[in-house]
Amino acid sequence: MSDWEIHAIKYADRNTRTRVDSFIFDDNHNAPHPMDYYMWLLRRGSDAILIDTGYDDTEAASRGRPIRLDPVAALAPFGIAPEDITHVIVTHLHYDHAGGLHLFPNAALHLQAAEMAYATGPCMCHDTLRMPFTADHICTAIKRLYAGKVFFYDGEAQVTDGVTVHCIGGHSRGLQAVRVKTKSGFMVLASDAAHFYENVMTRKPFPIVVDLQNMLDGFETLHQLASAPELIIPGHDPLVRQLFAEGIAPHITRLDTGPIRPMPDFGSVSTLKS
Repeated sequence: MSDWEIHAIKYADRNTRTRVDSFIFDDNHNAPHPMDYYMWLLRRGSDAILIDTGYDDTEAASRGRPIRLDPVAALAPFGIAPEDITHVIVTHLHYDHAGGLHLFPNAALHLQAAEMAYATGPCMCHDTLRMPFTADHICTAIKRLYAGKVFFYDGEAQVTDGVTVHCIGGHSRGLQAVRVKTKSGFMVLASDAAHFYENVMTRKPFPIVVDLQNMLDGFETLHQLASAPELIIPGHDPLVRQLFAEGIAPHITRLDTGPIRPMPDFGSVSTLKS
């Protein structure tokens, strides 16, 4: 079983956020805490798997959250056209992870059955739970299903040699992390099971959550899946681009070769004060 390359592809950022937007329990509420938005590309020889799709200018305008690069343009340095992508692992169906599904018309989708059930079920009667989803994105996934191009998983499963998915839940009902065999060991793309290193390293939960216990248990699962803590890759942390080497373009970071700098000390594991 040969190793995979992993490339983190930044397509957007939000630099006006504060720590209250990132942590449920935090005393330093108003300190700046920017967020990056990523897709990830796995490559091995002629094989390529895209993990999540970002979102496009239409969604950006709708939500008032501009993007730096259209997902198709973000992939261009690899010489990959959107039609070349035949497999997309969808970590979950929130707009910033599934908002570009329509851009990859030939792709089969790999997602947890629990996520599709959640995004199309009675939980979506609640405005708060519905907020991170966009109906058109869910309809795209359903159309792909009726075209016979969706693979559903229930928990842990192998997508292909060296790539497995693991249902975490928490942030979204069927959120899945992706474990990948690389030259540096087993790397875990946490997606939104850990938005930031600080979430998973100090067990400090993120505020957008459907099941808090699953989120907290998920932090432990991420540690169990990765060969080392530094091989857990959070879904939105700008620090990723500082700890790992720049890739073939400024918005691309090469992950599989391992970190080039040590992870900062985030302090002790969080405990709730009475």
